[in-house]
Amino acid sequence: MRIIALSNRQAVARLIDRRQETDPAIARRVARIVAAVRRSGDPAVLRYARRFDQLTAPVEVSRDEIQSGLRAIDPTLRTALRTSATHIRRIARRQVPRAWRTSVVPGVEIEQRVSPLNRVGCYVPAGRYPLPSSLLMTAIPAQVAGVAETIVVCPRPDPTVLAAAAIANVTRLFRLGGAQAIAALAYGTDTLPKVDKIVGPGSAYVAAAKALVAADCPIDFYAGPTEIVIVATGGNPTWIAADLIAQAEHDPDARGIVVTTDRTLAERITQEVMSRMPATGPAGQSLRQHGVIVVTNTIDEAIALANQIAPEHLVCDREEVAQGATRAGTVFVGRYGAQAAGDYATGSNHVLPTGGAARFRGGLSASDFVHVHSVQRITKAGLKALAPTILPLAEAEGLTGHAESVRVRLRGTRTPDA
Repeated sequence: MRIIALSNRQAVARLIDRRQETDPAIARRVARIVAAVRRSGDPAVLRYARRFDQLTAPVEVSRDEIQSGLRAIDPTLRTALRTSATHIRRIARRQVPRAWRTSVVPGVEIEQRVSPLNRVGCYVPAGRYPLPSSLLMTAIPAQVAGVAETIVVCPRPDPTVLAAAAIANVTRLFRLGGAQAIAALAYGTDTLPKVDKIVGPGSAYVAAAKALVAADCPIDFYAGPTEIVIVATGGNPTWIAADLIAQAEHDPDARGIVVTTDRTLAERITQEVMSRMPATGPAGQSLRQHGVIVVTNTIDEAIALANQIAPEHLVCDREEVAQGATRAGTVFVGRYGAQAAGDYATGSNHVLPTGGAARFRGGLSASDFVHVHSVQRITKAGLKALAPTILPLAEAEGLTGHAESVRVRLRGTRTPDA
């Protein structure tokens, strides 16, 4: 890991400017795949699935197979999955927006309606390791929000993913992955139903496909390489190094950043990382290429830098930092706030924005699976009360037709009042 000072403006600017740009070669391949699936449907989907994922089994996983996966896993793992699901549901129930009605002035009532989406597609990766936790994190909040159908795609669902599907009680599960799965969910085929929204992390191909179909089918967000920022005013360098390595093992392009006011601590963290870092695998590659420790003069500078980076995960050792950290996907506070706890057990969602997207949104939640709209009820008395506000504004904007649509109602024409 490199140690840099906050005064190194060029290096710090590179940390902040994390543009999520798709590799042009990947973008071209994905565009061809999406176009083929949109044009040909199932034949294209199956052709790509056999080519890229060596699909030989039936494309849809049966209910019996899902239940067999649940029975096949170790009882301890089964209990862990069920406990994780319980915690996710508990948090998701608090995230659903509430319906309400209120009166603005007599005769003018505004209502907020909240209705669930009908069908959601959940992408579950199957790269180096199975990710049953991602299935729980995407399907359960959708169900808590009231979504009727949760459609899950996973290129190689092993027994742990099947068990998670059983515990989450997903509607349907398909052995599909990559850009072809995203296109099938977005546009529908004879086999896969078209969904109202696509959520879940995935490879660069999945991310590019989600970005491409987003104009036609909403997505959660563009998910790039994972990242962690640790703001440390003190603490155990061994624990901090362990957090950096844990996050880095996801992806060779993962970013691990420490921001501290203590240069001695920075040096000790570097020593711990180098001594504990695996010789092979993504963690070592990630931290050698993207691991950085920034030394600031004050804690306020550290907080400001963390907000500028707007990381996916922010870990801090002081409540003061947590209160000032307003731009992060999720924040872990305290010495025992291991980021891995949020991945599996706290119930807070681990599908989080990356690449600075935490500037404008947090992680996936039950609120992502509902449609919120307003209903406006206006009587004649209510419109009369609003006219002194409506008419000058409409005239100022040159929209005389707007103004006339109000005046014509208030000229005394006898019509039943609403």
